[in-house]
Amino acid sequence: MPDPRRAAVLGSPVRHSRSPDLHRAAYAALGLAGWRYDVVECDAAGLPRFVDGLGPEWVGLSVTMPGKKAALARADERTGRAEAVGAANTLVRRPDGGWRADCTDIDGVSGAITAAGWTGPVSGRALVLGAGATASAAVAGLAALGLTDVTLMVREPSRAAETRAAAERFGLAVVVRAWDPELPDAAGADLLVSTVPAGVADGCAAAAARARLVLDVAYAPWPTAVARAVQRAGGTLVTGLDMLLHQAFGQVEQFTGAPAPRAAMASVLSGVLSA
Repeated sequence: MPDPRRAAVLGSPVRHSRSPDLHRAAYAALGLAGWRYDVVECDAAGLPRFVDGLGPEWVGLSVTMPGKKAALARADERTGRAEAVGAANTLVRRPDGGWRADCTDIDGVSGAITAAGWTGPVSGRALVLGAGATASAAVAGLAALGLTDVTLMVREPSRAAETRAAAERFGLAVVVRAWDPELPDAAGADLLVSTVPAGVADGCAAAAARARLVLDVAYAPWPTAVARAVQRAGGTLVTGLDMLLHQAFGQVEQFTGAPAPRAAMASVLSGVLSA
């Protein structure tokens, strides 16, 4: 019988995560008997201690908020893109027992938007709501899609420095604006990405729907006001679960060393969200 292997998603709160559904479906489709994927309530302060206590059977960790910066700091090795983002959502066990940090959230953004029918930039401009670790990964994904300019709209502009720096490292021109429910930059934007928690963007939902394509990373509770507005306007909506699915492909491949069974993973999310 093959040796058991373990992985988990870490975060706080984390019980709502759908990562276990995706990873367990992948392991079953790959025939990985004995593999486990768990849910671990763990904040940023507790992450280093948790990682240090893991045995050799652990192959990888998915890291959600608020531990993405802590994951990057704890790693023994970091991919260039994780360093450029300044956060990691993935920790992978190395053969020597150390941990490598990566940021597959970038693939989550670019992959989900491409799957929604993205045909390339028109104006080259994007609007991102929020400036946390997810926003930093989002700007990297936007750069990969050919965007050239990004506006960060944040409630506290003084806290946008890290995301601004990440965007600039990926070659984007950046403007930071204070939160304005009218979203004056939305109408001319190729893309709008909301990285704020559910409820925060409710007051600007109608304005957000003016963008060509909207990615709302929140998926619990669902539907968000932004999702409803986009669908009423007949716009293209990309959901947080779409992003979660596409970032999970890379995690599964790094944990297992096998190609991700994409159809099997997508099937477990089919019909979950209906705005």
